[in-house]
Amino acid sequence: MLDPEGIVTIDDAAVAAALGAVAGGTRSGPVMLYSLRGFVDAGSAGAIAAEHLVSELDTTRLATFDVDQLLDYRSKRSFMTFDADRWAAYEEPFLALDHVRDGDGAGFLLLHGVEPDLQWERVIAAVRSLVERLGVSLTVGFHGVPMGVPHTRPLTLTAHGTRTGLTEDYTSFFGTVKVPSSMAALLEYRLGEAGHDALGFVVHVPHYLASSQYTPAAVVALQHVERATGLNLVTGRLATAAADATIEVERQLRESGEVQAVVTALEEQYDRFARSLGRPSLLAEAAPIPTADELAAEFERFLAQQGDD
Repeated sequence: MLDPEGIVTIDDAAVAAALGAVAGGTRSGPVMLYSLRGFVDAGSAGAIAAEHLVSELDTTRLATFDVDQLLDYRSKRSFMTFDADRWAAYEEPFLALDHVRDGDGAGFLLLHGVEPDLQWERVIAAVRSLVERLGVSLTVGFHGVPMGVPHTRPLTLTAHGTRTGLTEDYTSFFGTVKVPSSMAALLEYRLGEAGHDALGFVVHVPHYLASSQYTPAAVVALQHVERATGLNLVTGRLATAAADATIEVERQLRESGEVQAVVTALEEQYDRFARSLGRPSLLAEAAPIPTADELAAEFERFLAQQGDD
């Protein structure tokens, strides 16, 4: 492996200003959240959540990764803006670590940007070095996956972590299933191997909304991050946007009898499980929706559609 330090530029002055004198190895420092745009993020749950944090909270850039070494530009083409007779703008890809202040002034870290195509182990080694240098106490990732659930019922999620105690309040929706890897998943795995606490939340997005910008899924992701970390992520404005998104979904469903029939069938399935458990809804920490095989099959079908992007 090439030297991990050669892939990242750290702003030491910004680190000192944001975190002061950090005692590496103590694991009593800030929480690190992460969301990487890449292979799977149904409803853009992770991307919307990360964009909310950056736009709503006070943010300072601490470290920047050299994405020119990490991306396959032909498979992940960034957008450019053409204005009349010239190229006017370029949406430059990035992968960065920021320091963020929550709504109460508490600091945390946010790793966000594009998922690298190349040099995963080198990037993960660099992230682990930052985790250890900055004394990160817990890392938390979040994104969405498509599931056979209706948008008219409370959104559920799957929690996973590097040790059992991190997810004991959550129900497991899967047995054993083999899926294509992501750098976010490998990061959690490698941090666990190194003895670090890492946690992930995967929001179950209705499969018929997986390709849309589904803000309610981002709200659910951040609510569970808040619960796990005690951070105040100021989700009020995002919750309002989520309510508007739900109204728009309802409007579009009224125009499609076929999709409405799918939703009705999912509602009946959901409610049958809820009644059998004696509760009106299937909250993520309380009980599973259909069977693990059914959910895994839905997930695998989605992954098969993604190709190598």
